[in-house]
Amino acid sequence: MRDPDSGEQPSVSGASAAGRNEGQTPSRSGKGKRRRGKPSRMTSANASSSANSGETGRPELKDATGEPVRKRKRRRRAKSGAVQQAVSARVVADVSVTKPAASADQSSRKRNKKNRQRRSLQGRPLGGGDKARPVAEVAVKPQPQNMASAARAEERTAFSQKPHEDRRSNGHAFSHGFDSGSPLYAALDLGTNNCRLLIAQPTRPGQFRVVDAFSRIVRLGEGLGASGRLSQDAMDRSIEALKVCAAKLKTRDIRKTRLIATEATRAAENGEAFLERVLEETGLELEIITRETEARLAVSGCSSLVGRETKSVVLFDIGGGSSEIAVIKIGENRSSRLANHITHWTSLPVGVVTLSERHGGQDVTPESFEAMVCEVQGMLSGFDCPEIHALDNPGDENGFHLIGTSGTVTTLAGVHLDLPRYDRRKVDGLWLSDDEVSAMQARLLSWDFTARAANPCIGPDRADLVLAGCAILEAIRRRWPSERMRVADRGLREGLLTDMMADDGVWRRGRARRPMRGSAPHGSHEGNTQ
Repeated sequence: MRDPDSGEQPSVSGASAAGRNEGQTPSRSGKGKRRRGKPSRMTSANASSSANSGETGRPELKDATGEPVRKRKRRRRAKSGAVQQAVSARVVADVSVTKPAASADQSSRKRNKKNRQRRSLQGRPLGGGDKARPVAEVAVKPQPQNMASAARAEERTAFSQKPHEDRRSNGHAFSHGFDSGSPLYAALDLGTNNCRLLIAQPTRPGQFRVVDAFSRIVRLGEGLGASGRLSQDAMDRSIEALKVCAAKLKTRDIRKTRLIATEATRAAENGEAFLERVLEETGLELEIITRETEARLAVSGCSSLVGRETKSVVLFDIGGGSSEIAVIKIGENRSSRLANHITHWTSLPVGVVTLSERHGGQDVTPESFEAMVCEVQGMLSGFDCPEIHALDNPGDENGFHLIGTSGTVTTLAGVHLDLPRYDRRKVDGLWLSDDEVSAMQARLLSWDFTARAANPCIGPDRADLVLAGCAILEAIRRRWPSERMRVADRGLREGLLTDMMADDGVWRRGRARRPMRGSAPHGSHEGNTQ
């Protein structure tokens, strides 16, 4: 029989138990000296004598001293007065040394416990001094009847996969640390497919730290190609997402904000009427930007990914309703704003939503894929731009490369890395060779809609759009062949923030502060005008 306290040991007989009740308790002098689980020492004579004792219960065991072996139970006993005095004297003597260490250890445990609680609520720890409340915390509080609280209630579904919700961001906010001494800037981009918000503050020269962010797939341009108008359902989805953004902006002291709308609102007959409704229901006043402005903002947002050794770049942003392309030539005197080096640019009136609606995004065959590529190539043929070899030295691998900023290229990167879940830290800034891009496109083309939807880096919300984006990418690669392409998980919002901060001169005047310890964790967005 196995004793859970003492290891392999027979139970005591009934007679021994009776003897213990009569006061024959063993001496405490050997307490703690025998290790738990250590077999008792017995002589062979004692063992045979016990076996032949003739008692009706289990045989009584004796140790080498002749004392009966009794089962020990762990008890808390009061220590003798002498022992207590000795222990007390030792504690008093060492209190000056142990107390500070205990306090520091206790403080560390409390801090670690607090961080674990925050991780459980929001998925990542908040930086020190962050005043932003986790989404889960907002969700459980009483909801007063006003627009801001209603928008917060909207966030309770952030971690569930609702239709038209971006699986990669889950439609919720995340915080990367907040420094109350630095000003806040906000940028909102309402595109054909997504509604995105960033709130950030400047840090080191040319960089910023994200304080809050929001992203949700709204498909504002759904059906726009066929009707020329924004549908009622698409506008309703977009306004619900904008209400969440409005609530976030109201809880912050924002120094400067810029809210933009792009191709869907720009091309729709009822685009202006939609923006009036947005202002009435959310209080947000959005501006419709031009295609040239959109191209410049995309370049500004990705400027930190263009190295000093690069001589020329073709940067493209494949959107939902349009695709912007900028040719950048960098001379010896590089400006602090990369957008100043744009030599040629164009905006194609086609994006992943419009192209997939025309050719079908669910069941894509090699023939229909090639038809999409040819359509985009026809649009690019009217773009008057010199050949890339006229811009730099051919054969120089650092001289020219492509930069892609869109859901299409980030999806290709995630599939290439076989990520179990999309991770911006591993995708943003990743280099892909020309052969790797071709292999990923062929892999996606071999999958049916169900397989694409099951991939964690695509999901059901993008499964019908990703191949249309690959077709646009393929047309760009055929026009500007390159050995390398860099992936950028950034775009218009980062460009807006960079421009606003540069216009205010926050970096030039040295007003930006160094990031706080632990406030630049994984996945943080950073811009760089260099």
